[in-house]
Amino acid sequence: MDTHIDNLKRLLENVRSVGFWERLFGWRRIKDQLIDANGDLERLLANYGNEKGRADLASQNVLGLTKDLAISRDEGIKKQSGIDTLLSKTGVDAIKILSLTTELSSVTTSLKNEQESRKRQHDEQMATLRQYQDRIQADRDQEVKERHTTEVKRLENLKDTWIHHQDYVKQTVKTLCSRHTIDYVEKVAFKGDPDNTVSIGGEFIVFDAKSPRGEDLSNFPTYIREQAEKAKKYANVGNVKKWIFFVVPLNTLQVVKTFVYHLADYQVFIVTVDALEPILLSLKKIEEYDMAEQLSPEDRENICRILGKFAHLSKRRVQVDAYFISQFMELAYKCESDLPHDVLEKAIEFERAEKLNPPQEKRAKAIPMVDLEKTLTKIQNDAANKGISLDNSRLTSGLNEVPLYTPA
Repeated sequence: MDTHIDNLKRLLENVRSVGFWERLFGWRRIKDQLIDANGDLERLLANYGNEKGRADLASQNVLGLTKDLAISRDEGIKKQSGIDTLLSKTGVDAIKILSLTTELSSVTTSLKNEQESRKRQHDEQMATLRQYQDRIQADRDQEVKERHTTEVKRLENLKDTWIHHQDYVKQTVKTLCSRHTIDYVEKVAFKGDPDNTVSIGGEFIVFDAKSPRGEDLSNFPTYIREQAEKAKKYANVGNVKKWIFFVVPLNTLQVVKTFVYHLADYQVFIVTVDALEPILLSLKKIEEYDMAEQLSPEDRENICRILGKFAHLSKRRVQVDAYFISQFMELAYKCESDLPHDVLEKAIEFERAEKLNPPQEKRAKAIPMVDLEKTLTKIQNDAANKGISLDNSRLTSGLNEVPLYTPA
């Protein structure tokens, strides 16, 4: 009798020898073999049914023959031999069927155990995978939260700086006036309420502090232009100088495109806090003359030349500072976007540990030109030793080629 159980045997051999990775990635092949083995099993079950039917029929025949044997025992040895042969054949077939049934039951039990083991391993691996996914998602959420917190803190610090900009400008102007013996006017006698007013040469000079109202700087140039037009209320007063200064935060220069507004009866200059001292000193120089009519043409020419050079250098300084501010901002954004996460976190730790302490100003202490020249010479020597070119002629030539004003 052909049992056709080759696929079933092959499946059992593969099940015994299968490894961990084959369990993960070779399950499809085992699945195909399981299907083939199932076909063998169905055929075995069909054969088992057929053999069982034959066995039942043989049993019935045995019963019949036994009755016949009891009735006709004397019919001869020939019938008895046939009966014995039939009984022997029936017994052999029954033993084969019982053996196949036992083997099938063992295979089925083994497959069920293997399936349960794989299911347990799969559940354990899926649980581990879910833990990793949850951990990665938690780290990602924490990273996004930290970036959001950092950005909110930066904007809050920026807003805080702008809110206190007016007080900072007022304190700076008062300090400079006290240092250089310039009259600071607390309460003006004309219409309007400027932030800061100084009196030089019998004229009132207005220094208004202007800062953005929010983190969006796109509207700041429009706001400055509107305020420049509204400053006409100061310029219409007879003893108010026709030069009005708007003091803006240094970090807003990147969006400011116009630094001088030439209006009909007055001019508005956009400056930073750093430029207040040289401006006040230049304006105070005029106070040394009692009347402008007493100045000689040469003195007038020198004063105009100095003021013009000062204005030009101040605007160039503002232009260069604005360019470098934009470059530093671009570099800061690139650090946040291009650096690897672990390197960025380490850099932020060092950044928080750093502290910049520029030289502090002290009242009644002048800054000698000799000290400045010594500092400049030391810086130039250090730069030259490091191979940095300090060709002032080429630098000046290149800088002068950059237009200072936008075409009208």
